[in-house]
Amino acid sequence: MLTSRPAPALPRRALGGILALPALALAGCSRDAGTEAPADPAQELLSAHDLDGLGAREIIDRLEALPLPERPQDLLASVLPESLSLSDAAGTEVSLPLPDGEFYVSIAPFVEATHECVMHSLTTCLGELQEQELEVSVTTADGEVLLDEVRATAPNGFLGLWLPRDQELTVTLAREGASASGPLLTDAEAPTCVTTMQLDA
Repeated sequence: MLTSRPAPALPRRALGGILALPALALAGCSRDAGTEAPADPAQELLSAHDLDGLGAREIIDRLEALPLPERPQDLLASVLPESLSLSDAAGTEVSLPLPDGEFYVSIAPFVEATHECVMHSLTTCLGELQEQELEVSVTTADGEVLLDEVRATAPNGFLGLWLPRDQELTVTLAREGASASGPLLTDAEAPTCVTTMQLDA
Protein backbone atom coordinates (compact mmCIF):
# COMPACT_ATOMS: atom_id res chain seq x y z
CA MET A 1 0.00 0.00 0.00
CA LEU A 2 1.37 3.32 -1.06
CA THR A 3 1.40 6.11 1.36
CA SER A 4 2.01 9.76 0.55
CA ARG A 5 4.46 11.79 2.41
CA PRO A 6 4.01 15.48 2.92
CA ALA A 7 6.45 17.63 0.99
CA PRO A 8 9.30 18.78 3.15
CA ALA A 9 8.65 22.21 4.52
CA LEU A 10 10.90 24.96 3.21
CA PRO A 11 12.84 26.88 5.74
CA ARG A 12 11.04 30.09 6.68
CA ARG A 13 13.97 32.20 5.41
CA ALA A 14 13.95 30.55 1.97
CA LEU A 15 10.18 30.90 1.67
CA GLY A 16 10.39 34.58 2.46
CA GLY A 17 13.01 35.07 -0.23
CA ILE A 18 10.92 33.32 -2.87
CA LEU A 19 7.83 35.35 -2.03
CA ALA A 20 9.85 38.54 -2.15
CA LEU A 21 11.07 37.97 -5.72
CA PRO A 22 7.78 38.75 -7.51
CA ALA A 23 7.30 41.80 -5.34
CA LEU A 24 10.74 43.10 -6.25
CA ALA A 25 10.12 42.41 -9.92
CA LEU A 26 6.81 44.25 -9.81
CA ALA A 27 8.34 47.11 -7.91
CA GLY A 28 11.12 47.38 -10.47
CA CYS A 29 8.71 47.43 -13.43
CA SER A 30 6.49 49.98 -11.76
CA ARG A 31 9.42 52.26 -10.99
CA ASP A 32 10.76 52.15 -14.55
CA ALA A 33 7.37 52.71 -16.11
CA GLY A 34 6.46 55.61 -13.85
CA THR A 35 9.73 57.52 -14.03
CA GLU A 36 9.69 60.63 -16.22
CA ALA A 37 12.62 62.78 -17.18
CA PRO A 38 12.55 66.10 -15.33
CA ALA A 39 11.13 68.93 -17.40
CA ASP A 40 13.68 71.17 -19.08
CA PRO A 41 12.66 74.80 -18.37
CA ALA A 42 14.52 76.06 -21.43
CA GLN A 43 12.73 73.61 -23.71
CA GLU A 44 9.40 74.47 -22.09
CA LEU A 45 10.01 78.18 -22.79
CA LEU A 46 10.67 77.49 -26.47
CA SER A 47 7.71 75.13 -26.79
CA ALA A 48 5.34 77.57 -25.09
CA HIS A 49 6.04 80.10 -27.84
CA ASP A 50 6.19 77.60 -30.72
CA LEU A 51 9.94 78.17 -31.11
CA ASP A 52 11.28 74.71 -30.35
CA GLY A 53 13.58 73.30 -33.00
CA LEU A 54 14.43 76.73 -34.41
CA GLY A 55 17.84 78.40 -34.51
CA ALA A 56 18.61 81.98 -33.53
CA ARG A 57 18.19 83.36 -37.05
CA GLU A 58 14.82 81.68 -37.57
CA ILE A 59 13.52 82.92 -34.21
CA ILE A 60 14.74 86.48 -34.85
CA ASP A 61 13.14 86.61 -38.28
CA ARG A 62 9.88 85.16 -36.97
CA LEU A 63 9.53 87.48 -33.95
CA GLU A 64 10.60 90.58 -35.89
CA ALA A 65 7.88 89.99 -38.49
CA LEU A 66 5.00 89.38 -36.05
CA PRO A 67 2.07 91.81 -36.15
CA LEU A 68 1.99 93.87 -32.95
CA PRO A 69 -1.12 92.18 -31.47
CA GLU A 70 0.57 88.78 -31.83
CA ARG A 71 3.79 89.68 -30.06
CA PRO A 72 4.17 87.64 -26.85
CA GLN A 73 3.80 89.76 -23.73
CA ASP A 74 5.51 87.20 -21.48
CA LEU A 75 8.68 86.78 -23.55
CA LEU A 76 11.71 89.05 -23.67
CA ALA A 77 13.85 88.44 -26.74
CA SER A 78 17.04 90.48 -26.91
CA VAL A 79 19.48 90.40 -29.81
CA LEU A 80 23.08 90.60 -28.60
CA PRO A 81 26.14 90.91 -30.86
CA GLU A 82 26.85 87.18 -30.74
CA SER A 83 23.67 85.55 -29.44
CA LEU A 84 19.91 85.71 -28.98
CA SER A 85 18.78 85.88 -25.36
CA LEU A 86 15.27 84.70 -24.46
CA SER A 87 13.69 84.95 -21.01
CA ASP A 88 10.23 84.72 -19.46
CA ALA A 89 8.45 85.97 -16.34
CA ALA A 90 9.50 82.86 -14.40
CA GLY A 91 13.16 83.76 -14.84
CA THR A 92 13.94 81.01 -17.33
CA GLU A 93 16.67 82.04 -19.77
CA VAL A 94 17.77 80.59 -23.09
CA SER A 95 20.79 81.73 -25.09
CA LEU A 96 21.21 80.74 -28.73
CA PRO A 97 24.31 81.62 -30.79
CA LEU A 98 23.96 83.64 -33.96
CA PRO A 99 25.09 81.92 -37.17
CA ASP A 100 28.85 81.95 -37.72
CA GLY A 101 30.04 85.02 -39.58
CA GLU A 102 26.69 86.80 -39.36
CA PHE A 103 25.57 89.88 -37.42
CA TYR A 104 22.03 91.12 -36.92
CA VAL A 105 21.17 94.79 -36.57
CA SER A 106 17.73 96.36 -36.48
CA ILE A 107 17.31 99.99 -37.53
CA ALA A 108 14.35 102.23 -36.69
CA PRO A 109 14.47 105.19 -39.08
CA PHE A 110 12.38 108.15 -37.98
CA VAL A 111 11.14 111.57 -39.02
CA GLU A 112 9.97 113.06 -35.73
CA ALA A 113 10.12 110.62 -32.79
CA THR A 114 12.68 108.07 -31.61
CA HIS A 115 14.05 106.46 -28.45
CA GLU A 116 17.41 105.36 -27.09
CA CYS A 117 18.33 101.76 -27.77
CA VAL A 118 21.52 99.69 -27.72
CA MET A 119 20.44 96.04 -27.85
CA HIS A 120 17.35 95.32 -29.90
CA SER A 121 14.32 93.79 -28.19
CA LEU A 122 12.21 91.81 -30.63
CA THR A 123 9.11 91.92 -28.43
CA THR A 124 9.13 95.43 -26.94
CA CYS A 125 10.93 97.90 -29.23
CA LEU A 126 8.72 100.15 -31.36
CA GLY A 127 9.77 102.57 -34.08
CA GLU A 128 7.92 105.44 -35.73
CA LEU A 129 7.76 104.25 -39.35
CA GLN A 130 5.85 100.98 -39.22
CA GLU A 131 5.50 98.89 -42.39
CA GLN A 132 6.97 101.63 -44.57
CA GLU A 133 9.08 101.03 -47.68
CA LEU A 134 12.59 102.49 -47.84
CA GLU A 135 15.50 102.36 -50.23
CA VAL A 136 18.30 100.59 -48.37
CA SER A 137 21.98 100.66 -49.29
CA VAL A 138 24.85 99.05 -47.37
CA THR A 139 28.48 99.39 -48.50
CA THR A 140 31.81 98.22 -47.08
CA ALA A 141 34.79 100.41 -46.25
CA ASP A 142 36.32 99.66 -49.67
CA GLY A 143 33.14 100.53 -51.54
CA GLU A 144 31.68 97.08 -52.13
CA VAL A 145 27.88 97.20 -52.27
CA LEU A 146 26.40 94.53 -49.99
CA LEU A 147 22.80 95.62 -50.31
CA ASP A 148 20.91 97.98 -52.59
CA GLU A 149 17.17 97.40 -52.68
CA VAL A 150 13.77 98.51 -51.45
CA ARG A 151 12.67 96.98 -48.17
CA ALA A 152 9.79 97.53 -45.79
CA THR A 153 10.09 98.05 -42.06
CA ALA A 154 8.43 95.42 -39.88
CA PRO A 155 5.18 96.04 -37.99
CA ASN A 156 7.31 97.31 -35.08
CA GLY A 157 8.90 100.01 -37.25
CA PHE A 158 12.31 98.34 -37.44
CA LEU A 159 14.32 97.27 -40.45
CA GLY A 160 16.25 94.09 -39.67
CA LEU A 161 19.48 93.39 -41.55
CA TRP A 162 21.69 90.30 -41.55
CA LEU A 163 25.21 91.47 -42.36
CA PRO A 164 28.72 89.98 -42.42
CA ARG A 165 30.45 90.07 -39.05
CA ASP A 166 33.47 92.23 -38.17
CA GLN A 167 32.91 94.88 -40.83
CA GLU A 168 32.96 98.67 -40.94
CA LEU A 169 29.96 99.54 -43.08
CA THR A 170 27.95 102.53 -44.22
CA VAL A 171 24.17 102.32 -44.36
CA THR A 172 21.95 104.75 -46.26
CA LEU A 173 18.16 104.89 -46.02
CA ALA A 174 15.86 106.96 -48.24
CA ARG A 175 12.11 107.56 -48.32
CA GLU A 176 9.95 110.14 -50.09
CA GLY A 177 12.86 112.46 -50.86
CA ALA A 178 14.34 112.26 -47.35
CA SER A 179 17.42 110.24 -46.43
CA ALA A 180 19.85 109.36 -43.66
CA SER A 181 23.31 107.83 -43.75
CA GLY A 182 25.71 106.67 -41.09
CA PRO A 183 28.45 104.22 -40.08
CA LEU A 184 27.58 100.74 -38.95
CA LEU A 185 29.88 98.31 -37.13
CA THR A 186 29.25 94.58 -36.88
CA ASP A 187 31.79 93.45 -34.29
CA ALA A 188 31.38 91.89 -30.84
CA GLU A 189 30.98 95.32 -29.19
CA ALA A 190 28.57 96.85 -31.70
CA PRO A 191 24.97 97.72 -30.86
CA THR A 192 22.24 95.64 -32.45
CA CYS A 193 19.68 98.46 -32.25
CA VAL A 194 20.03 101.72 -34.18
CA THR A 195 17.51 104.49 -33.54
CA THR A 196 19.54 107.55 -34.54
CA MET A 197 18.87 107.68 -38.28
CA GLN A 198 16.56 110.65 -38.85
CA LEU A 199 15.31 111.04 -42.41
CA ASP A 200 15.96 114.61 -43.57
CA ALA A 201 15.05 116.18 -46.89
